[in-house]
Order: sequence, then structure tokens, then C-alpha cells
Amino acid sequence: MQQATFAGGCFWGVEEAFRKLDGVTSTAAGYMGGTTEHPTYEQVCSGETGHAEVVQLEFDPNRISYQQLLDAFWGMHNPTSLNYQGPDIGTQYRTVIFYHSEEQRQQAEQAVAGLDASGRFLSPVVTEIVPAEIFWRAEDYHQCYLSRGLR
Repeated sequence: MQQATFAGGCFWGVEEAFRKLDGVTSTAAGYMGGTTEHPTYEQVCSGETGHAEVVQLEFDPNRISYQQLLDAFWGMHNPTSLNYQGPDIGTQYRTVIFYHSEEQRQQAEQAVAGLDASGRFLSPVVTEIVPAEIFWRAEDYHQCYLSRGLR
């Protein structure tokens, strides 16, 4: 198993989209990239902690590649939106790939360059590509939030 961590707006929708992919074995909503230890949802939403809402997942590389995860990520949010996705505004909703290995970093950078060169988006991709930091798991009520609401 390998880990991957993505931020693309509100973690509810991002988690639900990744959770449905064959080869993703677990997902968790949480926070990464900030300065406050053990941040709460309310603290992150204030925009003062520096965290992004993220989804950390485990995947089986024999069933789904990191490149396939990247491809899915581009389709589940707008990577040209700086600090907002839809109605959600603030640095906690920024688009980020937190890489866990040098290989992930290289693949993410190549993917961004490819997207920019493709003309798929009218504006340049603003997704940050930074090393993974401490993952702070979000409160239990955020985990698999959308799948619980649809049952």
C-alpha cells in the first residue's frame, strides 16, 4: 500500500470521489500544511492556522497508479482556482498535492506541466506541490460525510 494526500476544496466531495475508485483502500478527511497542532474544524475554517482541508488515502499500486489518482484529482476540482472552489473561499480550500515520495513529486510536476501545455484550462494550474506534513485527522463527523448523507 502507498499513501497520497490531496487538497481540492471542501474535503467532503474530494473524499467521496477518491473513495469510489477501485484500488483506493481507505480515505480520511483531515488537515495538512498549517502551523497549529491538533487543529479543529473551526480553527481551520477561520483561515488562521494555514491548513488546507485534505484527503489522505491509501491505495494499492497494483490496482490503481498514482498517475490515475492525479487524473481523477484534476477532474474533481478546478486546479486553476486560487484559494477557492465553488462557493468555498479561503486558503483552507486551496488546491495542493502533498507528495510522499520523490516519484510522486516528479509525477505531479509533470502532470501540471502537461495540463498547462494541453490547453484544457483557460488559466494556468495553481496547484501547489509540496512535501507531505503531519496529517491531522478531522473530526469523526467529517469522515465519509457524503456517503452517510446519501444512505
